Amino acid sequence: MTASPTVVVNRGAHGDLLAQALRSAAPSETFVVCGAGDVVPDAAQVLVTLLEDPDSVKSLLAPSIEWVHVLGTGVDGFPFQSLGGRTLTCSRGAASVAISEWVLAVMLAFEKQIPGSWISEPPARWNVASLGGLSGQTLGLVGIGAIGAAVARRAVAFDMTVLANRRRTAPSPVPEAELVKDLDELMSRSDHLVVAAPSTPASYHLIGKQALAAAKPGLHLINVARGTLIDQEELRLALDDGRVARASLDTVDPEPLPPGHWLYNHEKVKLSAHISWSGPRTMSRTLEIFIDDLARFRRGERLEGVVDPEAGY
Repeated sequence: MTASPTVVVNRGAHGDLLAQALRSAAPSETFVVCGAGDVVPDAAQVLVTLLEDPDSVKSLLAPSIEWVHVLGTGVDGFPFQSLGGRTLTCSRGAASVAISEWVLAVMLAFEKQIPGSWISEPPARWNVASLGGLSGQTLGLVGIGAIGAAVARRAVAFDMTVLANRRRTAPSPVPEAELVKDLDELMSRSDHLVVAAPSTPASYHLIGKQALAAAKPGLHLINVARGTLIDQEELRLALDDGRVARASLDTVDPEPLPPGHWLYNHEKVKLSAHISWSGPRTMSRTLEIFIDDLARFRRGERLEGVVDPEAGY
């Protein structure tokens, strides 16, 4: 009797919990939790993994594995050299709603001076303020994939002008978003700039000395991608001389950021611990994307969320 095809779940720190959730979502499938050093079952065709430990991913790429799925959007750190022609996919777009809402929240917080405008005692004067707004402002997007497109749609609803710069020569997924080929032009026209591009060797320190020199004075810079896309020392100079009015950073380099790092205490930096992805549907959507692709795999259909190993996303 032939063994049923098996899905291997990388043990990592959360493998048992992931396998439990996957068994509930796809009870007809066989999920086996394996870690570095374990023998991968001969019937294994699929590996599903987080990217906590790339070395463990390499150790689980047995000859029988045909397809690898990363439970997340970013695949930076994946051991591409060990992929060996296998198909690689990711849960692209699973966190796009949560991240786009986070972006709108920090933009509004900047313009409406929240929490700085809250009071805990009688102020010197009532009915006096100089608050900003999003209507009529320009949002720049570095990258307009699933996350960038979700941000763009919400920004359009706030009557913002939306510009985007992308690496690929493809139409804008949001008709109202104007594609701008030149990054310097994007920097010079944007009131709020959202970094939402994948982390690859080509995007390392993309927002660096040249880009920041072109920034519109008073720029609000937001990073929901990876810390490596921004040259943080150049950002520090831009914050200090006023070119950048605020940096709202959900991701930095390195992570975790060590104690005493200047980003913790700079008055123009608002820092969070890589949590913009968090939302009531993010984890379930992450698993759903994989389960949907697993059904396609069993039917011999084309998979969604395919990663280009050469491009790195």
